[in-house]
Amino acid sequence: MWHRPTGDVEDPWAWLQNRDDPATVSYLDEENRFADEWFARGTPSIDDVFGEIKSRIVETDMSVPVFHGGWWYVSQTQEGLAYPIHCRGLSADGASEQILLDENAEADGNEYFSVGVFEIDRSHRFAAWSHDVDGSERYEMRVRDLSSGLDLDDRLVNTSHAGVAFSGDATELFYVLNDEAMRPYRVMRHRIGSAQSDDTEIFSEPDERFYVGIGTTRSGRFIIVESGSRSSSECWVVDADRAHEPARLVRPRVDEVEYSIDDWGDTFVILTNLDAEDFRVMTAPIDHPSDWTEFIAHEPGRRITDIDAFRDFLALSEWREAQPRVRLVQTDGTVTTIPVIDEPHDVELESNPEWTASTVRFAYQSMLTPPTVAEFDVNRGNTTVLKRVATPNLDLSAYVSFREWAAADDGTRVPLDVVVRRDTPVDGTAPAVLYGYGSYEYSIPPRFSVSRFSMLDRGWLWAIAHPRGGGELGRRWYLEGRLLNKRNTFTDTIACARHLEERRLVGRRRIAVYGGSAGGLLVGACLNISPQSFGAAVAAVPFVDVVSTMSDPTLPLTVTEWEEWGDPRVEPWATYMLSYSPYDNVEERDYPPIYVTAGLNDPRVGYHEPAKWVAKLRALERPPVVFFRCEMGAGHGGPSGRYEHWRDEAHNLVFMLRTLTPRQ
Repeated sequence: MWHRPTGDVEDPWAWLQNRDDPATVSYLDEENRFADEWFARGTPSIDDVFGEIKSRIVETDMSVPVFHGGWWYVSQTQEGLAYPIHCRGLSADGASEQILLDENAEADGNEYFSVGVFEIDRSHRFAAWSHDVDGSERYEMRVRDLSSGLDLDDRLVNTSHAGVAFSGDATELFYVLNDEAMRPYRVMRHRIGSAQSDDTEIFSEPDERFYVGIGTTRSGRFIIVESGSRSSSECWVVDADRAHEPARLVRPRVDEVEYSIDDWGDTFVILTNLDAEDFRVMTAPIDHPSDWTEFIAHEPGRRITDIDAFRDFLALSEWREAQPRVRLVQTDGTVTTIPVIDEPHDVELESNPEWTASTVRFAYQSMLTPPTVAEFDVNRGNTTVLKRVATPNLDLSAYVSFREWAAADDGTRVPLDVVVRRDTPVDGTAPAVLYGYGSYEYSIPPRFSVSRFSMLDRGWLWAIAHPRGGGELGRRWYLEGRLLNKRNTFTDTIACARHLEERRLVGRRRIAVYGGSAGGLLVGACLNISPQSFGAAVAAVPFVDVVSTMSDPTLPLTVTEWEEWGDPRVEPWATYMLSYSPYDNVEERDYPPIYVTAGLNDPRVGYHEPAKWVAKLRALERPPVVFFRCEMGAGHGGPSGRYEHWRDEAHNLVFMLRTLTPRQ
């Protein structure tokens, strides 16, 4: 018997939460064997689809060199190597001459490897970098002397990926520690060459709802410490050249008020939702950072998500009408929108480290436009394309993408992006992938994916739903899919599936719903609410035991998540969250085939949640076809390294292809 605020419940699979129990490991190993046996037989095979994905990628490639501080920086990949190599040189043509960090060499001997931070100091002498070797997101930080290519003796453990900053003279390093619940909460100052035990605390956040991050302003003048919850924040400023002076508070936190800060020459520039639901931009004197004056007014429906301050202008990243864009604002208020492409697309700023630059580097892509790096000349108003990712073995003219709008149950119009081969019959028979997320105000732009074409070339559509809970249509879109409005996320996604059927773009029960993490919650909830809407489902590292997890404040990240989901220890959250929690609502239904994944070392969604969900599904009198794979040496993001990532995605695609094939 398991006691929860919603009442005592029988949970015969609660024992799976104990990863130290040999029975748990044995259970997971058996599930992996069962899934691997199924994937090893039948067509298409994992090798088939993996080979298709790999064939569309130029494996030896290089990023566009970035100029910074007299050096040209670049990252490159090499055929057969899983991880990038970071380099620099004194010219753009020679940018790969000096290797700064070869992730392949550092990963050698480890099943898993991930870089957390990689920051170069203002003098370009040192790099602070951190790595995780098991997916637990507990990083070890090192300091590398770039002239010799060797790491110093400094070794900082249990650091977070929440940022790092050098002092102006590069003698000291600021970093963030996690607490026992994996919450970034404490900022430390480390003198390079000393022991971690001698480090000095400069900030600590006692409120468990708040998580801490650190970074340097684009000019390099200030170090910013930001402490934020899901609904409010406050910032502290440290002068990088006077790193021992106490941090200055910008403005005290207020419930439901968020702000972030950058410096813009002789003023600070602040992005805030103070009296501005979709955010506005303010300025403040350097000496009086709490004295805010409006610079860019709030416009409902235009959600400003970020600002980057250059010496002569600001770059604003924003979403409007379910479309991201970048606008440039001069000091006199003159506004220029960077032109991109006409179809629904993604656009975001690339690396722009030079404070005095008169050009802005940005990247754009769409479902049929490969990632493209371009540069906009602010003075001349023209754009130069620097590089478009090559896509061998793809004739992109053979496909078409478009936007649809589905009608939600309450009449709300929900955007839906679709891509398909031009020769796929639109006669109500085609299968489709419907991908969704819809949480944390995170927007899913219609990005390019080479793996997607393995489905399109077999007669599938691929659709991206933008349900409420994301940020595609402004802060209001997020609020209407959060807390006591969370069910809108799921019913919006079901409405998108219904729209695809009604438009005869797909056949009845010919849709595979796909999502990961909070998107895995979306998958599980949709299957419980309307299993007849789907013919297959893929739930990657899904957050499915919502009430139990959010009732336990000792679990990683639970307390910081209450402002997103609610606290089920009290009403009205308890009853409402119970109404949609996938694990709690498993019943005898006509579920479609389901594929579920997990990571044993996942600190965000415990492996036991999907494991318990699968066990409960299997215990039904009429259990669905369900397969479960748990990565025993990885975390939330699945296996590391690009080849293993492609193979992991091949599993998802093969599952859908085998369980929901096109009708002949």
